[in-house]
Amino acid sequence: MKIEILPTGPLSTNCYLVYLEDVRHLYVIDPGAEADVIIGHAKKYDALETAILLTHAHADHIGAAGKVASALGVKKTFLGEADRPLYDSPDNQIFPYYGRAVDRPEVSEFDPAGDFVISRMPGHSPGGTGFLFRHGGKSAFFTGDTIFEGSIGRTDLWGGNYDELIESIRREILSREEDLPLYTGHGRSTTVGRERVTNPYIS
Repeated sequence: MKIEILPTGPLSTNCYLVYLEDVRHLYVIDPGAEADVIIGHAKKYDALETAILLTHAHADHIGAAGKVASALGVKKTFLGEADRPLYDSPDNQIFPYYGRAVDRPEVSEFDPAGDFVISRMPGHSPGGTGFLFRHGGKSAFFTGDTIFEGSIGRTDLWGGNYDELIESIRREILSREEDLPLYTGHGRSTTVGRERVTNPYIS
């Protein structure tokens, strides 16, 4: 399993490229901005199939999804169902940085076919989702904006809920092995063990 981190846009949203060499599957997680950059990096991989995974529907995580899907021939895009109203809303914008993502791929639930496990993590948004990969002896948990190094996601935006966020973190993240890498929506990666001990919001 190869993981490439591409901070994109004015909010430095982490877009991840996850390539599973043995099955030649490429996953583009949260293509928020700078579509040409993401596309250029993605085309380096000899992928038989490429899919887009969205941890949630905030504008800075979906803004480049349409262009990326079109350029890479993506036929599958995942988004938690509870975030569909936000995904489809013309108000899903962050001025002056992100206008409405008018070119968005159709989303649908799909079977990860053993490549990863879907974790439902509401709180930052109603449909917040994590993706846990265990492949080729490596593990990686892509958590979106649910948790950060030393912090947690905002809950003052549409659909946010602090109690749900903390419950999601405790149930889906802190319950896992200490050395599990957490790849977050912004900032540096961390581990379950580090956050369990040092994160002031949950320790």
